[in-house]
This record gives sequence, structure tokens and C-alpha cells, in this order.
Amino acid sequence: MITLTAAAVADSGDASWLMMASALVLLMAPGVAFFYGGMVRTGQIIAMLKMIFFCVVIVTVLWYAIGYSLAFGPDAGGLGVIGTLDHAFLRGIDASSVSGTVPTVTFVVFHMSFAIVTVALIAGSIAGRASMGGWIAFVVAWTLLVYIPMAHWVFDPEGWVAEQLGAVDFSGGTVVEIGSGAAGLALAIVAGKRADFDRQGIRPHNLPLVVIGLSLMWFGWFGFNTGSSLGIPGGAAMAFLNSQLAAGAAMAGWAVTSWWRTRRVGLLDMCMGAVTGLVATTPLAGGVSPVWATVIGFLAGLTCAFAISWKYRLGVDDTLDVVGIHGWGGIVGMVMAGLCATGTLTGHKGLFYGGSWDLLGKQLTATVVLGLFSFAMTALIGKVIEATIGLRQPGGLVEKEQAYAEVLSDHLKQLSADDSRATGTSEEPESASALVARLREVLLTGRENGGDQGR
Repeated sequence: MITLTAAAVADSGDASWLMMASALVLLMAPGVAFFYGGMVRTGQIIAMLKMIFFCVVIVTVLWYAIGYSLAFGPDAGGLGVIGTLDHAFLRGIDASSVSGTVPTVTFVVFHMSFAIVTVALIAGSIAGRASMGGWIAFVVAWTLLVYIPMAHWVFDPEGWVAEQLGAVDFSGGTVVEIGSGAAGLALAIVAGKRADFDRQGIRPHNLPLVVIGLSLMWFGWFGFNTGSSLGIPGGAAMAFLNSQLAAGAAMAGWAVTSWWRTRRVGLLDMCMGAVTGLVATTPLAGGVSPVWATVIGFLAGLTCAFAISWKYRLGVDDTLDVVGIHGWGGIVGMVMAGLCATGTLTGHKGLFYGGSWDLLGKQLTATVVLGLFSFAMTALIGKVIEATIGLRQPGGLVEKEQAYAEVLSDHLKQLSADDSRATGTSEEPESASALVARLREVLLTGRENGGDQGR
């Protein structure tokens, strides 16, 4: 990670690349919007896009006002828990201010983009059933009470995870990935299940849009994983290569699991697999060898494909698999960093490179503590919002529409069967089948879309 010790002059190469990396990470926000938007039902896409872009607006303002200062300002009390408000509204920071080898203002934007993307990822866990007012309140509260403290713990050199514990997490395996995964789990539990959760899963309405979203996220992840290794010889370059290797290997790992379970590999499987590989390299992309980056990606794809099915066993409606992909993928990355870190970035070698069990223990400690913190705080925030302004859309009418859809579906199928007997055919006419599907889609999503747009 970039240290905040002052330097006399910024390095022009480091400064230029960090500006580019910041822009790449910011591009991940619309990437998440399109990725999620293509995966939800047709009537929910506008609400999904609004949820993501609200994150861009709200987090940007909060980060400028007090977020940066609390995350990276002088440590309050020397405990490594939170910063001070010394730099609120960027007080004391101007064009000549330098952090490490880069202008401080660029560093501010770089970590602002991290905060935006992290909160945006959580939206997938309650896609299709969150009220817009409740979501806006959640973004404000979660950014201030959960993300900013975790960012100080991990990214600031004076934070307790970075300094006192000594765990390795360059780009946010805990803060971004495990933090969003644990939050997604808590928020999904608080919001409750969709009416048809146990009967049918979400079928992406627009796979080309999913691919566009993945492409933007993949492109942005190069800035995500390389920016934090800036100034370390070869660190950013190795992170660039390893990110690509892990994404490709994860697609293969997910494909193996999908083929073993269903004897098919779909386009959505490939897209989700690529994301898991990028997630798993986040903790230490530049600090492992290319061979181990490939192994990490493959293992992440292989296991995350199983992890997303746990929501059905647990009865937790994590709509777009935030927990299985980001939560579990982050855990895989943190554990593997403790095993195969080469020591080139931090000086601490993993178990497979002659290090002791010490680093692995630190990785597990950071994983558990930050995961539990994010889960508990998110559950509390969600409960408060639900009890006050409401987190979820009013569900009564949606439940009735589900019942109406079932009745209409049964009637149409009966009419189709009568028609088949009358004509002597044994197959259901394609027009009736299409009409059933269309009616079900309109009735189940029309209210949800209208409810979101009205808030």
C-alpha cells in the first residue's frame, strides 16, 4: 500500500499511473451497474442502475467531507482504530501536498474510488426488493460506520491491522471483498426473501449487458490491483500480469464445477468465474508468483461456483451472489496470501516460501475480525433502517401479484391442454407458453420497478 509519509517531490511516473489507476477503478462503478443490471429481471434494471449511481454521488461527497480524514488522517489516540478530522474537507491539502511518491489529491481520489465500488457491490444482495430511500440511508450509514473504520485499520500504516497485527492486504481483500460479502449476507437476512425465491432463481434478462459490465470491471481491476503496489519495483507490473492470469484460471475453474454439476457451461458462468479470480487476487496480486496466481484463480472459480448454492441451503436470498463471489473469493485470497506470499512486497513470506505459520494466522485473524465487524454493523444498520424509513419495498401487493400470476398460469396451461386434445397434438403451443412467461414477468416485476422509481 502507499505510505503517507511526506516526500519532497512526487515521482512523475508514479503520479501519472496512479491517476490512470484511479480512473480505471472509478470505471468499475458503471461496470458493476451494467453487470448487475443485466442479471436482474427486465423491470428492475433501472432501479439497479440508480442504486449504483447513488453510491457514486453519496460516497464521493462523504469521502471529500470527512471520509478521507477519518480513514487516513492522523490516528486518534494511537490505537489504530480511526483517524481524526484534521483533514476534513481536505483542509491542509493542496496541489503541492505529497503522500509517498504521489500527490495527495490523487491518493484521495484513488481511495475514494475504492469506497464507491465497495458499497456498490452490496447492492446485488438485495436487488429487486430494496426501497430507494432505504438504500440511500444505508449507503450513508455503511460508508461512515463500516467502510471508513475498516479502511483505516487496513490501508493506513497506523491502522491496527496494518501495524499491530501485520496482516497483508494490499488492495482490499478484507475491506472491499470480505467486507461487502459479509454486509451482503447481513442485509439479505434483514431484507428477507423474495416471494418466489424458493421456486425459481433470477434468470439474467440481458447477457450482452452482463458481458459489457464484466469488461468494464475487468478493465478497472487492473487499476484496482496495481495502484496499491505503486512505488514498489515490479510490484505493479506483477499485479497486472497476475490479475489477468487469475481471471482466466478462475473462468476455467468455474467451468469445471459447472460442467461437473450440470453438464453445461453458460456465458454467465464464464463471466462470474472471471470476477472470482479478480476478487481472489485482490489481497496480494503483486506479491505472489504467476504460477500461484493461476492456482489461486482456479481454486477461487472452482469453490465459488459451489459457494453460491449455499444460499438455498441456508434460506438466505442473496440475489446476485455477493456473498458467494466476493465474500468467499476474498477469504480464498486472504488464506492463499498467507500460504504463497513471496515476500517481495512486504518482506513477510508465506508458508510455502519458507515462512512460518505466523503470516497465515494473521491473515485468518484479519479475515474473521473484519468479516464479523462488517456483518454485525450491517445487520444493526439494516434493522434500524427497516424499523424507521423501511429497507424493503412494501411486499403485500407483490405477494398478491405472485398469486395472480400462478392462477393465470394454471388457467392458460389448462386452456393449452384443452386445445392440444382438441387438435390431436401432444405439445403445448409455443404461443401459450410464451404468453405464460410474459404474464409472469410483467406481474412479478412491474410493481417492483414502479416502487423503486417512485422513491
